[in-house]
Amino acid sequence: MALCQGIGYDTMRMPNLLGHESPAEAVQQSASWLPLLARECHPDARIFLCSLFAPICLDRFVSPCRSLCESVRDSCAPIMGCYGYPWPEILRCDQFPADHLMCISSVTNTSVNTGGRRVPQASCRDCELEEASSSKDTLESFCRSDFVVKLRLTRLKFSPVSLAQFSLASKLEVLKHGPLLGGQIRSRIELWLERDATCVRNMTRHQPQGGTFLVMGTVQGERLVVNKAFAWQRRDKNLMAAARKWKRHRCRN
Repeated sequence: MALCQGIGYDTMRMPNLLGHESPAEAVQQSASWLPLLARECHPDARIFLCSLFAPICLDRFVSPCRSLCESVRDSCAPIMGCYGYPWPEILRCDQFPADHLMCISSVTNTSVNTGGRRVPQASCRDCELEEASSSKDTLESFCRSDFVVKLRLTRLKFSPVSLAQFSLASKLEVLKHGPLLGGQIRSRIELWLERDATCVRNMTRHQPQGGTFLVMGTVQGERLVVNKAFAWQRRDKNLMAAARKWKRHRCRN
């Protein structure tokens, strides 16, 4: 189950806490939560969801604590709202036990930094297309980014086995690869296309069949986070000028 890879155990109890009768049913239903996990809305979201979809195989069920549910809900429900989904009734937090009872509690303290990063705040405007204000400002954005890539997206037909809505054209123009090796860029971009639905949807809102874009952002472990996105259009003269100047440009430390 992709949702629970690396969770720390490899056997689960069926039926699970959501009433799924078979592992196949649990795997199918869990796939819809992968985009939310990709947004890293809460450091304990995976543990919470896996305790429900794939409970560890013990003599009895161990439910998530009510406080764990509430903490994950408060951070992740606003992001679910970006996708147009409410927090589901089946995950209502008051059904779970209080912390003093036997249950799965929070592993992290969300009031402090976790691994150098705070729990993200919800944003429904990720990757809204911008127009370059000036070539100088755009070059400075290039310098601040770990990667800068020009790519072409094409709308895919719906597939029940893939979350991606767009495919990546065979040719990528990598202006900056940062800490990534050249061969890693494509696989990371493809993972981003599959997992970061809000970002991709906002980018392609006015080009629903796809188009050519310039994206830039940071590398966080195995994941790319796109911070800025531009439609690649000849009329955006500042963006065109920045792309031409980039090879000769020296970033200030």
